[in-house]
Amino acid sequence: MADTQQRPQPLITSHGAERAFESPITALTATADGLAFAVGTLDGDMIFAPLAASRTPESWHVVHVHEAAITCLSHDPVQRDAVLSGSEDCCLTRTRTSGDMTALYKGRRWVENLAVTSTHIAFSYGKSMELRDATGEKTLKALDHPSSVTGIVFDAKGKRVFTAHYNGASAWFVNSDANNVRSLFWKGSHTGIAIHPKGDAIVTTMQENDLHGWRLSDGHNMRMSGYPKKVTSLDFSRNGRWLATSGADALVLWPFFGGGPMGKAPRELARLNGIFCTSVKSHPCHDAIAAGFEDGTILLIDLSSEQILPIRYGNSQNDAVTQITFTPKGGAMAFGTEGGSVGVLILNHQIVT
Repeated sequence: MADTQQRPQPLITSHGAERAFESPITALTATADGLAFAVGTLDGDMIFAPLAASRTPESWHVVHVHEAAITCLSHDPVQRDAVLSGSEDCCLTRTRTSGDMTALYKGRRWVENLAVTSTHIAFSYGKSMELRDATGEKTLKALDHPSSVTGIVFDAKGKRVFTAHYNGASAWFVNSDANNVRSLFWKGSHTGIAIHPKGDAIVTTMQENDLHGWRLSDGHNMRMSGYPKKVTSLDFSRNGRWLATSGADALVLWPFFGGGPMGKAPRELARLNGIFCTSVKSHPCHDAIAAGFEDGTILLIDLSSEQILPIRYGNSQNDAVTQITFTPKGGAMAFGTEGGSVGVLILNHQIVT
């Protein structure tokens, strides 16, 4: 980064605001109507930050939703001003921005992963993934796995749901009566999952400093390695040409075109020497990636021009960026950190949702 005296003003100071909370930020999402962000904490609190109050963080309100850490958050496919949250208290809960709450599930294992489409909700506890209708009140099927589920993702059409677990990944057809599973094997512990926007491939993070992928047309294996640290965050660019990841002191981008990523070198942008990237998120409408780093720095990188827009400058080794997200149309973004900071800013005043 340039010297402090020369570097441009970060966008958070001119287009938004941030507020410090006492608990680390563990989950983040925008409501489906795009009018608010919901932030989950290690203490089970939910922080609601309306876009209309993006410059007045003292007005953001806190609701105590869970009795333990919030592990996953998603927009609600039915109530556009609500979010769904899973927690280490073994509950799945719907919470509206008004603070009204509805318990959807109470079990004996942590609810660790959650994914939604316009018609379905999928969440996991232990080795099981439960598939429900969009209301969250009707269980359609419970799907068992050989080990704990570590990630869930639907394809873009919502026809298939994929899970990550020990020794590989599994694919299930949502509307099939038979629970025929397609198993994708690769030895080792898989800790997270992402799917190509066109459904061409899935990629998992590994316990080791690697990624593993499968081409879905023929099951061909794809290994992406060379990271100095474990990859904790990954996301495809909106058009699927690039897979953005953390795990290095730069934003790492694997090409998914021209025969890649097999045999291709990754592209590296926005390097902060010795400061590692911890969180990435693709802009939903533009070829841009937001990257957060372990000192709290957040940068927005245009993939075409390679221009870098500073969102926030960090200055602490205890304030790693844990979460970044955008509203559905990308007009606003929010972030959360390990130190408990939450920020909201408007990127496009004409498209704020």
